[in-house]
Amino acid sequence: MKIYNTLTRQKEEFVPVHPGKVGMYVCGPTVYNYIHIGNARPMIIFDTVRRYFEYKGYEVNYVSNFTDVDDKIIKKANEEGVTATEIAERYIKECKQDMEALNIKPATHQPRATEEIGGMIKMIQTLIKKGHAYEVDGTVYFKTRSFKDYGKLSKKNIDDLEAGHREIKVTGEEGKEDPLDFVLWKPKKEGEIAWDSPWGEGRPGWHIECSEMSKKYIGDTIDIHAGGEDLIFPHHENEIAQSEACNGEKFANYWMHNGFLNINNKKMSKSAGNFFTVREIGEKYPLQVIRFFMLSAHYRTPLNFSDTLVESAKTGLDRILTAIDLCREMAAKEETGSLSKEETEHFANIEVLVKKFEDAMEDDFNTADAVSAIFEIVRESNSTVKDFSADYAKKVLKVLEDLCSVLGIETTKEEEILDEEIEKLIEERQAARKNKDFARADEIRDQLLEQGIVLKDTREGVKWSRA
Repeated sequence: MKIYNTLTRQKEEFVPVHPGKVGMYVCGPTVYNYIHIGNARPMIIFDTVRRYFEYKGYEVNYVSNFTDVDDKIIKKANEEGVTATEIAERYIKECKQDMEALNIKPATHQPRATEEIGGMIKMIQTLIKKGHAYEVDGTVYFKTRSFKDYGKLSKKNIDDLEAGHREIKVTGEEGKEDPLDFVLWKPKKEGEIAWDSPWGEGRPGWHIECSEMSKKYIGDTIDIHAGGEDLIFPHHENEIAQSEACNGEKFANYWMHNGFLNINNKKMSKSAGNFFTVREIGEKYPLQVIRFFMLSAHYRTPLNFSDTLVESAKTGLDRILTAIDLCREMAAKEETGSLSKEETEHFANIEVLVKKFEDAMEDDFNTADAVSAIFEIVRESNSTVKDFSADYAKKVLKVLEDLCSVLGIETTKEEEILDEEIEKLIEERQAARKNKDFARADEIRDQLLEQGIVLKDTREGVKWSRA
């Protein structure tokens, strides 16, 4: 299995720290609002990476955090007149709901920054003791130049960085020894959440949070660190510096970064009017379609989100799910007990395509080519499954279900509402209308509509049909 490593800018054979196990750390969201469609891309991609490792028999320790203390959270709390904790709790709950709707598996560990402050303080103390950090009036800074490999991930030259920072004066940071030094601990400001520390009340800097949480839940050296390409600098660069300076070990063996998501060929931004939350997109398209769309391109390439492209993904996904439904229908026929010679030959063709799927995934998780392999299996299945036995249909069905599961695509439909349940609700609606309880009558109509049942009031009574 080969992974493109941002650190070396080349594909490398994956060799885990511990045989048969994978430790993955994926930077999670800052919870001050609903997650947007750009946040969804890394969530879907790295969930799929995890699923493939599990499909191949690896035990995956998947850690993804919540940044629940941050300037944006504090600002939102002050605007609403509530605590920062209330804002964080609200949007962690909403984020989990959206992730479930996108069929993202819960992380093995999902730590919150505010619950790991003690470990961060210890890490900062170690950095000070080793001469990599210093305190000025309650603020602790990391000595960037003390880490000789600074810039190795982003390929930035420290002298060029210094030239760019020379004229910058940041209020409250006059005590810095070097303009490139970054904050590990910041002192409390009026109205902000804070914790006790050896340097006074305050809170951690953003970068130290991930260094501590990955260390605690995976170890000093992790197999894969992942996130959006916007995190390469300064966040991931700073994580490497402080983690390796503190622990004396290589921080991560493989760095994976996904490309940006554009909306109608433009960068997503509120000012451009093309900013969409997952919740908003979910009102327009099933989120299963959005997941499938996200996997239609290689994760490192920029991805353009448009109605035309999403509709195309929807059509493609329908083709796959229709083929699975046909396999399920054919699998219900009488079994023969074994495959005929012709069936065995056709199933061998499908096994070749399964290998094609796996080869694509093992070449830096090329989901675009993996999806193409599934479409080839669908073509082979559609041309044979009606004429062959239930045994053959079952084997093809299992292949399609297994590969779709790797991509996080649900292949079983929710149970349809039974005819008698529909009739019962229509009777209740009629009784509600007779009693002039129009609110309840409308509620029943909406409930049925959500389940794909359309009501039509006629002179002969209420007619219904499945949408």
